[in-house]
Amino acid sequence: MASVTALLAHQGGWDEVLLVVGPVVLIVGALTLAKRRVDRLDDEHR
Repeated sequence: MASVTALLAHQGGWDEVLLVVGPVVLIVGALTLAKRRVDRLDDEHR
């Protein structure tokens, strides 16, 4: 466990990049899913 903690402590900035990219990917995925649902409902409504 100590080696994992040391690895995540600071490794040239890649861990900070993951802290930013991870939530961005989740938000983009959620927005994409929502848009697909809205488009599908719009097509069914017409």
